[in-house]
Amino acid sequence: MKAIVFDTFGGTEVLHEAQTEVPEPGSGQVRVRVQAVGVNPVDGKIRSGIMEAIFPTTLPAVPGGEIAGIVDAVGEGVDHLKVGDEVLGWSDTGAYAQYALATAITLAPKPAGLDWTHAAALPVASDGADRVLDLLDIKTGETLLIHGASGALGTIAVQLAVARGARVIGTAGPANQEYVTSLGATALVYGEGLVERVRALAPGGVDAVLDAAGKGALEDSITLRGGTDRIVTTADFRARELGVVFAEGPARRSATRLAELARQAADGTLMTTVGATYPLADAAKAQQASDAGHSRGKLVLTVD
Repeated sequence: MKAIVFDTFGGTEVLHEAQTEVPEPGSGQVRVRVQAVGVNPVDGKIRSGIMEAIFPTTLPAVPGGEIAGIVDAVGEGVDHLKVGDEVLGWSDTGAYAQYALATAITLAPKPAGLDWTHAAALPVASDGADRVLDLLDIKTGETLLIHGASGALGTIAVQLAVARGARVIGTAGPANQEYVTSLGATALVYGEGLVERVRALAPGGVDAVLDAAGKGALEDSITLRGGTDRIVTTADFRARELGVVFAEGPARRSATRLAELARQAADGTLMTTVGATYPLADAAKAQQASDAGHSRGKLVLTVD
């Protein structure tokens, strides 16, 4: 099968197409014929080698862990999925490939009204948003500041926080202000003078902060909160030295919750945004765009 592989750590130039063996599902697994793959910032961090202390990687490696596709083979002990089922969720093997293995209980059915690219945009962002909002214990009437509100995780987090009854102030670049407003947040341009501008919008202060951008906003967040309490980042590796919680990985990977959000995305009550799509062969270009940041919504690879 075709797959994107890296044999050494480095920049996007280490990514290349290769022929690899089609994997066989083990007990509790299915094989998925991949239709679309979510490109996440962590993919580039793993490729670069800076995540080795957290996610040790055996080389050569296939990047990615977020898929949407069609069940192609079923392993022993799987009775709720069958060949031909359309699914979305998380892969056990690298996702930048024509086929990937996945633990069956981490896959949700793809609704007919949700296309492949938007399905692939949902698992990581929805799990991360739910996880962080739970860590922050967001309640009705509170004010939540989200850095990176126009990104894949930010897009979902804004909507889920608003659904919990919170007021959201979302930072993003100038080109994404209307987009953030459309999600239900009060939009704000990041950068110089942020503390004063947030205080003008929320004279009573912000109750919690989610940093999904990793662009140096933690110091301002600490100033706004008067300390490190109720600040969580998913993107800034300086978190520990600053005393801030870093949300390291999936809390649950709930297929039930993913199925619920996929239904909402299919019926239009939850917005999922695909910022750009790339063919599998252009995975390096997709990771370059992801590494650069500032993308609206999710970057997605499509697989022939």
